[in-house]
Amino acid sequence: MAILEILKYPDPRLRIKAQPVTTIDAELRRMIDDMYETMYAAQGVGLAATQVNIHKQIFTLDVSETRDQKLCILNPEIVSKEGTQYEAEGCLSVDGGAFDKIERAQKVVLRGMDLDGKIREWVAEGLMASCFQHEIDHLNGILFIDHLSRLKQDRIRKKIEKSRQK
Repeated sequence: MAILEILKYPDPRLRIKAQPVTTIDAELRRMIDDMYETMYAAQGVGLAATQVNIHKQIFTLDVSETRDQKLCILNPEIVSKEGTQYEAEGCLSVDGGAFDKIERAQKVVLRGMDLDGKIREWVAEGLMASCFQHEIDHLNGILFIDHLSRLKQDRIRKKIEKSRQK
């Protein structure tokens, strides 16, 4: 396994829309293993393939405190949303310790494919629901900061620039 380079905002490759996964083979499984290793090494709870310059509809996730409940979903799509929550979000692709509250659905039903090629549905609430929405945004070329006001986006940009100068 290998730790992959995580693309950093404002890298234009973060804006590329991911393509559906059509084949599950040894190469894809190796890539997903690398994504898990990268996610854990960066102390993230989720990682979209787009963030590591792989433009396939894949994300890995582990929101458990014990960091032993891996979840990988291929070709994810949200089929329903309920409620509203405002939780502070950050992103492995946004430097400078940038966090802000983002409006997300409190509960989502997500449909996607597991690593056995089976179409499944997952129901998620709270943190996991936010993570599903955050990672799917990445696969569509959207960053969490895109949900913020221009003023907040400018503050984050300045914070990133300042942290890169150190």
